[in-house]
Amino acid sequence: MTTSQVSPASQQTPTPLHIDFVSDVACPWCAVGLWALERALGQLQGQVTATIHPQPFELNPRMGPEGEDITEHLGRKYGSSPEQQAQIRETIRQRGAQEGFVFRAEGRGRIWNTFDAHRLLHWASVEGAPGDALALKKALLTSYQGRAENPSDPAVLLAIVEAFGSVALPVERARAVLTSGEFAQDVREQQAHFQGLGIGSVPAVIVNHRHLISGGQPAEVFAQALQQIAKEAT
Repeated sequence: MTTSQVSPASQQTPTPLHIDFVSDVACPWCAVGLWALERALGQLQGQVTATIHPQPFELNPRMGPEGEDITEHLGRKYGSSPEQQAQIRETIRQRGAQEGFVFRAEGRGRIWNTFDAHRLLHWASVEGAPGDALALKKALLTSYQGRAENPSDPAVLLAIVEAFGSVALPVERARAVLTSGEFAQDVREQQAHFQGLGIGSVPAVIVNHRHLISGGQPAEVFAQALQQIAKEAT
């Protein structure tokens, strides 16, 4: 009987993974999920290498420019009372803390339209340097979920781009995108694509275009799932 041996070099070769992170800036669980996903990837260093691609999903595509009080919005949409919402908010806050994301203690205040934020993210994915779209996604989540800033306000979005400071994403180019309808059709097509795949809630993590991990899972759950996917891929 012969025993096959795996060389140390091949053991150390990490498995590349393509990850589509389908989410909305308005979704608190998306912040939890993204921070947990990155923490999971940190736990798998040396085993996998991953590129995370933010993909658009609008929880409230018909939300007007004036926004809506979040307590009224959630009560109308889900039938939840202010007391129930406060309990859920505390659960999300604790989960965020576990993954390293800090939510605004008072909550978000209002819910806003996020379409322009998605247009900026698409611009970053097309014209930015590698990793720019993901970094901008995190900055947008921190702005809204962490500071309750209005993601539909052009001034807020431009300030985020300016603070972000990517050479590939100049503020003047961001302003040109926001004052036009540029990338609107691209965003709508991407949303339709993922809805066509059956994505009806977020966050949705799609690995290698075929494996779906739903929800803002703990880092350990993401790590276990990614490890199994990587094993199957090799």
